[in-house]
Formats: sequence, structure tokens, C-alpha cells
Amino acid sequence: MRQYELAYIIHPDLDETAFKEVVVRIQGLIEGAGGKVTKAEIIGKKKLAYEIRKQKEGQYVFLMAEMPPSFISELERSLSLTEPVMRFMVIQEEA
Repeated sequence: MRQYELAYIIHPDLDETAFKEVVVRIQGLIEGAGGKVTKAEIIGKKKLAYEIRKQKEGQYVFLMAEMPPSFISELERSLSLTEPVMRFMVIQEEA
């Protein structure tokens, strides 16, 4: 297991219930693959540096998680297919 940082931006128009469902679903993906979320931080709605899908704001979420390296490509695929997720980035933390 390696330590990874995951940051993603969720569509700003989602209500609180739908927003939490997306966050829980992504954490469930990680835990379902044998990973463990060590830190979850919901930063909230922020202005974007540039428009994404005609949106000027997004809801930012930051996770630190331990995941098997073989799961990263599957996680990225799932995030890209999740409609409310506008952007994401997965970074391996240095040892």
C-alpha cells in the first residue's frame, strides 16, 4: 500500500445531500479496493482559476488515502465517469 493524495472538484450546483453522496461513493471505491482513507477534508465552494464546463465555481474535496498502486488507474477511470466530478488529480506522496 502506498500513500496518495486525491483532490477533486465537484459541480457547484449539487445540493448538500447529492454532494455528500458523491464524496461517500468515492471513499467507498477506495475502501472497496482494500484502501484506507486517512484524511478527508471538504474545502467547500471556491472560485475556479478558469471555467470548467461553463462553471466559474466548484466544490473542492481533498483526501489522503492508502491504496494499492494497481487500483489507481481504476480509480481515475471511475472518477472520469462520475458526472458531478469536474476535475481530479491523484498524486503519490513521497516516502
